[in-house]
Amino acid sequence: MTLIMKKILPLILLSLLFSCAKNKPTPPAVTVPVKFTGTTYKTLGPYDDNGKPLNLQTPDVVSDSLLNFLHMMLPEHLNLETRHPELLASSALADIIVTQKTELYATFVSQGALYANAIGFYTYPTNSPLTSAADIKVITYIFPNAGGGTTLKAGDKVDMGTFDAGTSVGFVLMKDAWDPSIKTLNTDVIHYCSDDILNPEVNPQLKKHVVLLNYTPESKTLIGFEDTDRTYAGCDNDFNDVVFYITKTSK
Repeated sequence: MTLIMKKILPLILLSLLFSCAKNKPTPPAVTVPVKFTGTTYKTLGPYDDNGKPLNLQTPDVVSDSLLNFLHMMLPEHLNLETRHPELLASSALADIIVTQKTELYATFVSQGALYANAIGFYTYPTNSPLTSAADIKVITYIFPNAGGGTTLKAGDKVDMGTFDAGTSVGFVLMKDAWDPSIKTLNTDVIHYCSDDILNPEVNPQLKKHVVLLNYTPESKTLIGFEDTDRTYAGCDNDFNDVVFYITKTSK
């Protein structure tokens, strides 16, 4: 091999490698960030330095039998996909459809999270289903800190307000939104919603972040959230990161 060829050959190989890398197809995205840039955030009332609402109602009594049912259905770190796939296959939404003027209350049951998650709600006209995050004009915090480090106890209850007929109420977990160092909320965090279309996973089978558990002995429906991107290998899919239920009073 001539001296010239020895000098040129590495350049040719480098050029070929660059060309192959350039033409290599980009793998499809598994998650697309969802931004709530047009959303305004509100609170139901004041809260303390731990993110616990100061306007709590008389607490509900959360029975041992209900807690046992919850722990049996959504045990810590056990994948719901393999234990109760029917819950994830269900098309039922946690959204509340208001058919007459109604007051709604949210009752905290439990949490199994590392993150200081906030729970909130949003509304939309029932006859205009959501298409994107741009449809969410306002998110109202229910429990500013319902995750790791919360001081909420089972039965702690807040009045969400009165809603008119024709309104649907959806729920959102804002991941690690409570900042304990400055005692306030961060809105620029990942949102996981009860409406699958608002969640970041691309695969429709992984977009669900809420499951419903019907506890028939007490006529309660528990709402359980998963707080981790379900495309991540580290997601345990246990859907018990925050659990609460809603009660209604017609006006």
